[in-house]
Amino acid sequence: MPQSEDKLKAIAAQLKKGVAPQRESVRSLLLWFNAERRGYNVVRRVRSALKRHGLVTSPDFEYAYIDGFVSFEKVAQAGQSADVEGGTATADPTYRIGRLPSANKSPVVAKPDFTLQQAVTLMLTNDFSQLPVVTGPREVKGVISWKTIGSRLALKRPCVHVRDCMEPAHVVSIDESLLSAIATIASHDYVLVQAADKTISGIVTASDFNDQFRILAEPFLVVGEIENGVRRILHGKFTVRELEDAKAPGEDSRSIEGPSDLTFGEYIRLVESEKRWKKLRLEIDRVEFVSRLNRVREIRNDVMHFDPDGLAPEDMLFLREFAQFLKRLRDVGAV
Repeated sequence: MPQSEDKLKAIAAQLKKGVAPQRESVRSLLLWFNAERRGYNVVRRVRSALKRHGLVTSPDFEYAYIDGFVSFEKVAQAGQSADVEGGTATADPTYRIGRLPSANKSPVVAKPDFTLQQAVTLMLTNDFSQLPVVTGPREVKGVISWKTIGSRLALKRPCVHVRDCMEPAHVVSIDESLLSAIATIASHDYVLVQAADKTISGIVTASDFNDQFRILAEPFLVVGEIENGVRRILHGKFTVRELEDAKAPGEDSRSIEGPSDLTFGEYIRLVESEKRWKKLRLEIDRVEFVSRLNRVREIRNDVMHFDPDGLAPEDMLFLREFAQFLKRLRDVGAV
């Protein structure tokens, strides 16, 4: 029996006896399924296994921070449905700020009675632009930053201690939508993130947001570049009848006028045939090319289903290299 089945069976038995099972990190849960990321197929496998044992996680494992912890509950107890429809769940899929690593890393802080030199030293040694000012885990008094320090010094205002140089802090809940937090981050270069227990769980800066945007956006952009590159290879090479023949079974009613009307899987169906491949006049190996297209298709599925953990580094590298390969074909006039 797979490890995941053993673990979930034991958890279901504990709940049946009225015993609360141990909480697990999302990362640990994925490892039970020999996975490291929450790709589309992995999420389907986990949900199916949970459903078999009448379980759900709280918060939902797909949308929680990967190193955050989830509890296991019986479906009836949670008041939720364990039904799986296309690998999705009924949980709220909002991309929340709490999914960012920086929102879950306790920040370096200053006390109000720190000297300016102490605060500046902390900021310089850590390459920070700001520091939360606190008197306790749940008592945020403000934020000191290069901006607040500079403005006071420029106006020749006293700035001996941190309390002399701070401004009110901008705090959001860890459950805040990332999109709704963008305006605050753009205006103030940061937000402090407050956990459910009212402690400050992290600080998200404009730099963190830029990094996260790149992680989320780059796969979409590179996949789009690859699709456009494949369409260019196919453009003008086939008749409408040949393009129609590449349609997936059951798609007879769909109108096809050019390569852009085909799905990625249908691009592969089109060039798998050695006869049709010859029409491309590409002096490269057909089997190898089709194999790489298939891998792009598999990775594309995770991209289009918005994998919350981003692509594995090796998959992102593969996409970049394949996009460069298509560009080299264009550069040498092969397409």
